[in-house]
Amino acid sequence: MSSVSETFVREFFELHGFLVRQQRKYVGKTRKAADDIDFIVLNPQPDKDKDKEPLPFVLSSSDLAKIVRAVVVVKGWHTESFSPSVLANAPGIFKFVQPKAFKQTADIFGDDESIERILVVPALPKDKEVRQESIELLKSSGIDGILSFSTILSTLIDRIETNRNYQKSDLLQVIRVMKNYGFFRENQLELFQAKKRRSQGNA
Repeated sequence: MSSVSETFVREFFELHGFLVRQQRKYVGKTRKAADDIDFIVLNPQPDKDKDKEPLPFVLSSSDLAKIVRAVVVVKGWHTESFSPSVLANAPGIFKFVQPKAFKQTADIFGDDESIERILVVPALPKDKEVRQESIELLKSSGIDGILSFSTILSTLIDRIETNRNYQKSDLLQVIRVMKNYGFFRENQLELFQAKKRRSQGNA
């Protein structure tokens, strides 16, 4: 499941014009600090007005233009939301923001300026109070922003055009074929977008 989740995330960033480097192509017997980072992304044409408004913590598709470069970690569990209890029992989630791991990544960029730490999560809790508690815990742990899989999936589905041949990407081609045969209808897209708007409003 992890490789499938990472494929969704890679396509999402590439769709927004980012250069994406996968941190590793193998699974070793032992994990090093830097192995907890899935992607290093670079935006060659960021929004020049990005400094006028701070990035929201819960990121939307439109917020990516403000990001210059980032390290991305994907947690594609797809079974539960990131509640405070889940976060408390999974301290390894935050290993990639620790100084040792982050320094190794910063060395790739040449310095540690303007590097966002982004976590891709299944979902945040629906309850407003618990959701905010989760957000505060993530922020205090050093995370700069989160992306939900609903945002990633709805964006990919919405942006793929049925009259284009995405033969360079199996994932995008599958989405295109499914859209062509009506498996993603307009009301389904609106459902994704409505969920995304509600999530952003509760952040």
